[in-house]
Amino acid sequence: MHSLNMYHDFAVAVSFVACIAGLLLLWDCKQQTCEAEETEQILFRMSFSYWLVYCVAFGIQRIVTPDWQFMLMSLKITTALSYFLTFSCILSLPLHKLAVHRIQE
Repeated sequence: MHSLNMYHDFAVAVSFVACIAGLLLLWDCKQQTCEAEETEQILFRMSFSYWLVYCVAFGIQRIVTPDWQFMLMSLKITTALSYFLTFSCILSLPLHKLAVHRIQE
């Protein structure tokens, strides 16, 4: 069971770095795009940002001692909310593409 936690911790650390790289790649402020592409970029930024919040809260959760119940509980709530917000942004991407495709037809 300990090795499973170690793999999950490693995956969260790698995804933290990947989120930072993803946000840096999306950092193009001068690009003129249509409204649909702009909405898609915003959804990508939101999903990377929410997952970044998840990774930070998960990492702090590993550091905080169990004596601080209030802080530990708020970190668990933060990780759960950011996880669900990331999921909703990722789910919204194909739905947005489908809606734009239907409007263009």
